[in-house]
Amino acid sequence: MLVGGGPGDPDLLTLRAWRALAEADVVVADRLGPRSVLDDLGPDVEVIDVGKTPGHHPVPQHEINRLLVEHARRGRRVVRLKGGDPFVLGRGGEEVLACREAGIPVEVVPGVTSALAAPAAAGVPVTHRGVVAAVMVVNGHDPVPASALAGLRDEELTLVVLMGVAGLDDLCARAADAGVDPAMPLAIVERATTATQRVTRAPLRDAARAAREADVRAPAVVVVGRVAAPDLLAAHHAPAEPRVSEAHGTLLPPRSDSSAAAPSVSEARGTPLPPRSDSSVGAGHGRLVGTAG
Repeated sequence: MLVGGGPGDPDLLTLRAWRALAEADVVVADRLGPRSVLDDLGPDVEVIDVGKTPGHHPVPQHEINRLLVEHARRGRRVVRLKGGDPFVLGRGGEEVLACREAGIPVEVVPGVTSALAAPAAAGVPVTHRGVVAAVMVVNGHDPVPASALAGLRDEELTLVVLMGVAGLDDLCARAADAGVDPAMPLAIVERATTATQRVTRAPLRDAARAAREADVRAPAVVVVGRVAAPDLLAAHHAPAEPRVSEAHGTLLPPRSDSSAAAPSVSEARGTPLPPRSDSSVGAGHGRLVGTAG
């Protein structure tokens, strides 16, 4: 099973992801996503760390594919735990193909992608009525597509860049060359949804310098567009109200520690979770069970 693990806060794991982890024999985990849940796995669960850092890939993709196939062929329930959503710049499609070519059934469980969760956690709506109605998600390792630069120049879309910290200078330079307004708002969200989340904002012309001065580090999501203006939602900001139990339509403020109430995997093992659908049970060589990014 290939399951999206979400951007980092265990609260943002889906119920299906919790169930997959509770049922796993093997968890093949990336560096990003809800790593804290690994501490709650049972002693009989094998955890294989295949995490990558910028410029350092100790376990190449073909080896990850081999591990998934090898363990599934042994009849073990394999969870591929990745951050975010497996099909949003997460190479999940490659892993599905490798397993299916080997005759391994795969169930894909969507996850909360950091492309949307990181901006939301920073108070940046990637679309906003009357401001922008389109969003483009790109890989920061590659040159920004001309269509994205044209959309920014015409103020028609929001550009979200994943893995874009190292290429921020190039992004800003290309945008300037394409005629994008140098005052275009830009926000960088580091470690989104975690206790150490940090947001750095600057106009496009100053963004690269601001990132260096703030010592911005990966993992981070870059958001460029009018929606990244710090005062966009200012009219909707209000002092935090006390939490209430009555359903009066009050928007409750966030908990001080949003991960505190997340169930542990060991707790999930003893919890009467909804039954799996028959389609989740693989035939033949076992099945790939996972959380992805």
